[in-house]
Amino acid sequence: MNTLTFIHSSDLQLGMTRKFLDSDAQSRFDDSRLRAVERLGMLADERGAEFIVIAGDVFEHNSLDPRTIGRAVELLSRLPVPVYLLPGNHDPLIADSIFNRTRDIDNVTVIEESSVIEVRPGVELIGAPLIAKHASEDLVAVALRDLEPSDALRVLVGHGQVASFSSEPAPGLIDLDNIESRIADGTIDYVALGDTHSTQSLGTSGRVWFSGSPEVTDFHDFVPGSAGGEVDSGNALVVTLSGDDIDVEKVHTGQWRFEALSWEVSDLDDVRALLADLDTYEDKARTVIKYSISGTLGLEATRMLEAGIAKQEPVFGALYERDRLWDLHLEPSDEEMANLPLQGFARSAMGELVTSASNNDPTARDAVNLLFRLSQEA
Repeated sequence: MNTLTFIHSSDLQLGMTRKFLDSDAQSRFDDSRLRAVERLGMLADERGAEFIVIAGDVFEHNSLDPRTIGRAVELLSRLPVPVYLLPGNHDPLIADSIFNRTRDIDNVTVIEESSVIEVRPGVELIGAPLIAKHASEDLVAVALRDLEPSDALRVLVGHGQVASFSSEPAPGLIDLDNIESRIADGTIDYVALGDTHSTQSLGTSGRVWFSGSPEVTDFHDFVPGSAGGEVDSGNALVVTLSGDDIDVEKVHTGQWRFEALSWEVSDLDDVRALLADLDTYEDKARTVIKYSISGTLGLEATRMLEAGIAKQEPVFGALYERDRLWDLHLEPSDEEMANLPLQGFARSAMGELVTSASNNDPTARDAVNLLFRLSQEA
């Protein structure tokens, strides 16, 4: 019986930058994305895979700096099995394509057209490469158009969405029903898709998958009522085809975490719990958190919150406020205001600052915390 095991990945987007990372964190992020290539090779070795297929967006764009390109080419050349690269919307196959730098690597094949590629007798690849940033038609349907059912194990590699996220017509959308019908009649056995960065099975056959990016690229949004964001990234798929059987194993490959969080606070205990939540993250240097806080706090609780977050900020890859959802108000108790060791102008200024801070003025909030800390020290 003809059996095939291979690794399905996509959306490496080597060279990606994130505006919320400082230069130190960006350097670690760059390295992790490159190391994801190594992890794909290690996974192929462990599982006895015959090849690796990357279903589009290997690179962030077609004009990366020479150092990033050079390191990527070096890592691709060291993979233990052949690798097939599909141009996607980030790195389309245009005149100055970045794939011109990969054509001379012995174990790398760029899928440049929709013709059948024989991997070995009984195993074939068919690709749907992008030759422009935006597809003008369903390229997967084009690749399938002239194919007949076959006894060979066939893997089709595509890049794009199967459903529109807007009301605008999108001519490049992939027709999932067409794919499923061609799976049912024996034309293809598996469809390896890229573009969505979270791992996802599509349709009902269990043979159409988005692998997701092997390293996180965007936030998993845990805020109630949010769309969820990148809910299951940092994975690669180990696919085994054997006769009529298929097994798809999701393997975690990522090192980073991007999370959007929210907390509601009202007293010192809530602040302690919030700070304890931040302490639970193990690899903080590769964790990015954007957060919102809602509620009302007094002076002492606000001071503890500000000091605790300030202590954590340099430890995380990034830790920053989500302004759009921020709804934290400062409301000192009568006892706190009465006990402030301030007189005259200083007490009057504190009152004005508290009023401004209660209306979500971040500058006033910082000033209140500073004045409160100085008054306590005095």
